[in-house]
Amino acid sequence: MLKMLLDASGGIVVTNDGNAILRELDLAHPAAKSMIELSRTQDEEVGDGTTSVIVLAGEMLHVAEAFIEKNYHPTVICRAYNKALEDAIAVLDKIAMSIDVKDRATMLGLVKSCIGTKFTSQFGDLIADLAIDATQTVGVDLGQGLREVDIKKYIKVEKVPGGQLEDSKVLKGVMINKDVVAPGKMKRKIVNPRIILLDCPLEYKKGENQTNAELVKEEDWEVLLKMEEEYIESLCLQILKFKPDLVVTEKGLSDLACHYLSKAGVSAIRRVRKTDNNRIAKASGAVIVNRPDELQESDVGTGAGLFEVKKIGDEFFAFIVDCKDPKACTVLLRGASKDLLNEVERNLQDAMSVARNIIKNPKLVPGGGATELTVSATLKQKSSSVEGIEKWPYEAAALAFEAIPRTLAQNCGVNVIRTMTALQGKHANGENAWIGIDGNTGAIADMKERKIWDAYNVKAQTFKTAIEAACMLLRIDDIVSGIKKKQAPGAGQGPTKPKVETEADADGEQILPD
Repeated sequence: MLKMLLDASGGIVVTNDGNAILRELDLAHPAAKSMIELSRTQDEEVGDGTTSVIVLAGEMLHVAEAFIEKNYHPTVICRAYNKALEDAIAVLDKIAMSIDVKDRATMLGLVKSCIGTKFTSQFGDLIADLAIDATQTVGVDLGQGLREVDIKKYIKVEKVPGGQLEDSKVLKGVMINKDVVAPGKMKRKIVNPRIILLDCPLEYKKGENQTNAELVKEEDWEVLLKMEEEYIESLCLQILKFKPDLVVTEKGLSDLACHYLSKAGVSAIRRVRKTDNNRIAKASGAVIVNRPDELQESDVGTGAGLFEVKKIGDEFFAFIVDCKDPKACTVLLRGASKDLLNEVERNLQDAMSVARNIIKNPKLVPGGGATELTVSATLKQKSSSVEGIEKWPYEAAALAFEAIPRTLAQNCGVNVIRTMTALQGKHANGENAWIGIDGNTGAIADMKERKIWDAYNVKAQTFKTAIEAACMLLRIDDIVSGIKKKQAPGAGQGPTKPKVETEADADGEQILPD
C-alpha cells in the first residue's frame, strides 16, 4: 500500500519506501529516533530492506519485553541475540547461491523481486531494465573480480514531467538542462563532436580586489579596451586550435567569446554544474581543463557519437549521447505528474542499489520470507544446545525472525495463522530452504521457481542492523531528560533537582517537551 505524507513545507509525498516515510517524520521520542536512524543507515549502505530493518528490530524488542519483565538482565538477552545473529549469518552463508552478473535474465529477475513491493512493479520490467542498464554502464573494474559502481556521482536521474512512463530510458551518455549560448548562430546537432571541457571563464578577468586605474589620455582607454578584446581573442584561438565542435564551460562566457566561437562554427554551453561536467568527462572521454593555454590533444573528448539540443516540454535539454564506452549515464524519466515521478525515482534508486549490490557481491538468498523462516527454524533447533539462561532469549530471537514472513502474509490478505503454520511445518524438518510466500497471490511456493530473490548483503545488513539496534535499546535503563520544563509562573524559585526517570515511567509523558 502507498502512504501519502504531508511534509513540513506543505508538499505531498506519495510513497511506500520505508526510509522515505520515516525521513519525513519528526518524533520527539528518543527511542523512536534511533529506530529511524536504522532505516537511514540501511538505505545508505545497501539501499533496500529499509522497512524490514524496522520490522525486525521492533519484533526483537517486542520478544525481549517478556524477559525484562521476568527480571532477566539486558546483557544476558543481548548476549543471546548476538549469538543468534552469528548463527543467522552462518545460515545465510549456507543457503546463499552465487550467480553470474553477466547473465541478464537472472539480474532482471533479481532486481524485479527486490522492487516487487514498490509502486512501480505494476509497470513490469521497466524500472528493473533501467536500473540494470544504468549500473552496468557505470561499473568500473577494480581488478580481482571486484566492480565498483558509484551511483551518486555518475548516474543522474532527470525527471521530465510529460509523456508516458514507457518513454523513460537510459541514455548512453549525458543530458543537461541547458541550451547552446547563442541559439540560431550555433549548431544544435553535431555528429561525432570533438568536445572540450573547461572550468574557467571565457571572459575578461576582473581584478581580485578593486582596482582603480587613472587614465590621463583618451587613447589609453582605447588601448585598455583593445587589451581586453585581445585577451579574449587569444583565449578563443587557443581553444580553436584544437578544432572542437563543442565547448562546455562551468563558468561564464562573454558575448565576445561567443562571437568568436560561433564564427568558427563551434557550439558552446556555459555555466554547467560541476557534477554534470564530471559526467560529460566520464561519458565522452574528455579531460576537464583549468586554463585554455594548457589544452592538449589528449584532453579533447571524441567518445560521444552525437550532440544535440532537443526541446522537451517547454525546456531545452542538451544531449551528449551514443558514447562509445560511457562511464557515466543519465536516466531520463518521463511521467504524468511530479509525485509519480518522485516515487518512480525513489524506486529506481532502490533498484539501482540492488543491482549495485549484486555486481559487488554476486550472491543470492531466497526472498518471500523464505530466508527468515530458514534462519528461524535453524535457530530453534540450535537453541536446545545453548547452555544456561541464554537459551530462552535465543529461542525468542528465532521466533522474532518470523515477523517478516508474517507481515508478508498479512499484506497478501491470506489467513495468517494457517499460512504461518504451514510454512513453519515445511521449514521445521529443514528439507527445502526455498519455500516462502508469493507476495502477489499469498500462495506458498518455491522461491526458486517463482524467481523471488534477495541480495545476500541486503539480508545480512538487515539482520546485523536490526539486532545490534535492538541490543542497544535494550541496554538503556534510564532516560534523563536534559530539557528544561516550563515553570508555572510563581512556582518555587528554589533550586530544582534534576528529575531521573525510572524504567517504570519511561513511557510517561514527562520526557516529551510540551
